[in-house]
Amino acid sequence: MRTSTFTWLFTFIGAALCLGHYLFHDHDAFYMIFYALSVPAWFASTFTDIYEISMSRMLVIYVLTIATWALVGYVIDRFSISYRNRNRSY
Repeated sequence: MRTSTFTWLFTFIGAALCLGHYLFHDHDAFYMIFYALSVPAWFASTFTDIYEISMSRMLVIYVLTIATWALVGYVIDRFSISYRNRNRSY
């Protein structure tokens, strides 16, 4: 039995995080929440100036943020499936 509940949930969280930053990026609270919870944004300052960033580069950070959150959800799903299968065998 395969499930992808956490994958979809975490993908939605990543998308909501990016949408919130896109709509409210001029508010300090949303700005700080995005940069605290987006792993690609942690490393963006290494490759670009985050204060003067083009929309195309920000779009790449958004896509990578959603993909990172989806990957975390996928890993949780895989661990939960293996945990359930291991408990059934006992």
